[in-house]
Amino acid sequence: MQYSADGQSDGAATAQFPQPGFLASVFRDLGADQGPESGDAASPPGPGRPGGETAGEGPSVPGRPTGTPAGDPGGGPSASGSADPGSADPSSSDPGDGVAAHGRAAALTHHRTLTVQAEHDRLTDLLRRAALPVSAMDFESQLRHYEPRPYPADGPTVLDEPEPRWEDFAPAEPTAADPESGPSRRLLDSGYQRELAQARLTHQRTLREWRTRQAEAGRPAADESRRAHEAAEEARARAVREYNESLEECRRAYRLAEPAAVESLLERALAAAETATQDLPAPCRAVFRPLTRTAVLDLDLPPLDLVPSLSGYRLAPDGDIVPVPRPPADRATDYLRLVARLALRALQAADAVDTDEILAGVVLNGWLREPGATEPLCLLSVDADRDALARTRLLPPGTPYEERDDEGVYADAEQDEALVRLRQLGAAVTPDPYARTVVQPAARAGATVPAAPDLSANEFAQLVRDLLTRGGLAEWSVRLRGPAGLVATGEGSPGSALPGRWVVWASRDATPVTAEQISTLAEAVTEESAERGLRLTTGRFTDEALNLTAAESHRHIHLIDGDGVRELARTHLGLPLAAGL
Repeated sequence: MQYSADGQSDGAATAQFPQPGFLASVFRDLGADQGPESGDAASPPGPGRPGGETAGEGPSVPGRPTGTPAGDPGGGPSASGSADPGSADPSSSDPGDGVAAHGRAAALTHHRTLTVQAEHDRLTDLLRRAALPVSAMDFESQLRHYEPRPYPADGPTVLDEPEPRWEDFAPAEPTAADPESGPSRRLLDSGYQRELAQARLTHQRTLREWRTRQAEAGRPAADESRRAHEAAEEARARAVREYNESLEECRRAYRLAEPAAVESLLERALAAAETATQDLPAPCRAVFRPLTRTAVLDLDLPPLDLVPSLSGYRLAPDGDIVPVPRPPADRATDYLRLVARLALRALQAADAVDTDEILAGVVLNGWLREPGATEPLCLLSVDADRDALARTRLLPPGTPYEERDDEGVYADAEQDEALVRLRQLGAAVTPDPYARTVVQPAARAGATVPAAPDLSANEFAQLVRDLLTRGGLAEWSVRLRGPAGLVATGEGSPGSALPGRWVVWASRDATPVTAEQISTLAEAVTEESAERGLRLTTGRFTDEALNLTAAESHRHIHLIDGDGVRELARTHLGLPLAAGL
């Protein structure tokens, strides 16, 4: 329906076609000729259009069987290809679809690469925080101090507060213009009257407040509140005093090298060292052996999958998203760098807390505990005495382990400062943690009373030194030391049990000491210009060795077997040494 300019209908109807190709389909069904400019040339075949109609769609033609497509008089498939466009040849599909799919794959590749980069950034942050110096958790830093808190209503005593006087609030009288004028003239001053009224109001309000305080001060509730506050303060002071007394008792036990006190202090220090990396659990347990005054620390290492195994993702020419793995050597190096920092941090915490120098050495074992594994794997072991810890700067001041610009986060294992310092302490480090290559732990924190094989090389050397120095052999000097024993020299004063210069050869080998070793010791005594030699073993001697020392030529060689070592430990150190090899 058409409308005139005034908005009224003019009676003419306007045809509304349901689709653009409707008129063309009518002409085609009627058999009319169409030129090259026909409208259906611009309309692609599709559902609801010529070439895309199915049975029952569009107008029917008289004489044609129902369900026969237009343009196919025989009722067979249309020669013009009236199939669904979705089943067309892929080569004729829109090229824009391929570009969109490629873009989506590229975006997904970028997103996955960013995820891998976030893992690398987290590792970088962990490496930095694991190298931060730790605060010493010694006894002085753990003392508590009591500071009394005043009662909220404290101040001048309420009952002693004087009553507000009017003289303190009265305004000054105005100065009269005429000295001879009387007081009545001043009373007529309006400004003075306003000040006087305001002063009276202030005085009355202050007086009421004073009387209220006086009344409340005498109430039982106020006295009870003050007594409760004083009782609470007394309880706080008593709690601080009792804590400091218990801490001092622990300090006395620590100075006496009692295992429980030493282990408690060490584990508090180790727990405090973990505050910088609370998102990376690496608990460390401590066992103290008073026989050798050595602390054995068991450090749980982080899981291997903490270090990223990929450097990113790339988009292949065929459109696949392909992961880019990192070289295995780089991944192993990064894990060892993190492990080295955690180990040095634990050593620093144990060394910093030992202000009374109770510890003669520290053994640290790094254990990898994997789910489902029957036994943990030892990937790192350090056996350091006090002198070695004092010589080695465990953690650097300032910015820890500054990286060079050409290295980035991932430096070579031989150049990494943390691993270099760890190896300066004689640490054994696995060459490949991902191959589960283990190292032999320097010592194990097992039984309460250790046997000789349970001791580390430094522990055994410390035990021999303590036994012989307590026996009178001073000026101790170690010449050779290894996992199985040591060779040292010492000199005792003339009045001691071991007078003169001695050459000591101590071992803890299960193999019996032979006569050949006795002869070697005799030669060393001559080379060192010593007077006597001592062959000490935690095992036993062969009959040939015993017969050789009975000869006149070897009377200056003295022997101590395993039973003798355990007896010396009980006599001079007051501590047992278990038998066993």
